Amino acid sequence: MAQVLLIEDDPSIRRGLGMALGRHGHQVRSAETGEEGLRQSRDARPEVVVLDLMLPGIDGFEVCRRLRADSHVPIIMLTAKGDDFDVVGGLEAGADDYVVKPVLPRVLDARIRAVLRRGAPEPRRTETHAGLTIDRSGMTVTKDGDPVSLTPTELRVLLELSRSPGQVLSRRQLLQSVWEHDYLGDSRLVDNCVQRLRAKIESDPTSPVFVQTVRGFGYRFGPV
Repeated sequence: MAQVLLIEDDPSIRRGLGMALGRHGHQVRSAETGEEGLRQSRDARPEVVVLDLMLPGIDGFEVCRRLRADSHVPIIMLTAKGDDFDVVGGLEAGADDYVVKPVLPRVLDARIRAVLRRGAPEPRRTETHAGLTIDRSGMTVTKDGDPVSLTPTELRVLLELSRSPGQVLSRRQLLQSVWEHDYLGDSRLVDNCVQRLRAKIESDPTSPVFVQTVRGFGYRFGPV
């Protein structure tokens, strides 16, 4: 199904998840340190990275930042149960999703398949909103003629919001349509992704024109 790079220092977890994901049809490469993970990412070009945050040497936060600096590969974090600091820090470093250890292989498989679907092209349609051009089939975005580099998750959020300009989408609706799960405790996935998206498409992210917050409800796409 997918070329997966698993970066995890615990040998039992690394071996168990690798075997389980293999049974789900994925081809898994593994690394036990951040340094090795970065090297394998450059050499093998995986389709998805599953990344533990607590690594020896270069930790997972720094690995995530370095991956995101030169790659759009989807990154799914492995976090400790109930550790909100890990979740927030990982999302701010550029991760697309997270799962809590110990994770059921079928849950991780579902998350992998979901992040891969975010890069699937839509029917042909190109639209321009105040200088922001979205090509839904080519999966590209330009602003005032210049290409905007978005991760698959950032692009999917933009596609969902821009589908119906002016319509407010709740965080739960975005979780369902983009991440394919709707536990409201995961709303920080949406907020962090919107923050990164604004930094790329807004002239002034503190006063957004395209992705507007509707307090108490969610987000809408403008200008309307």
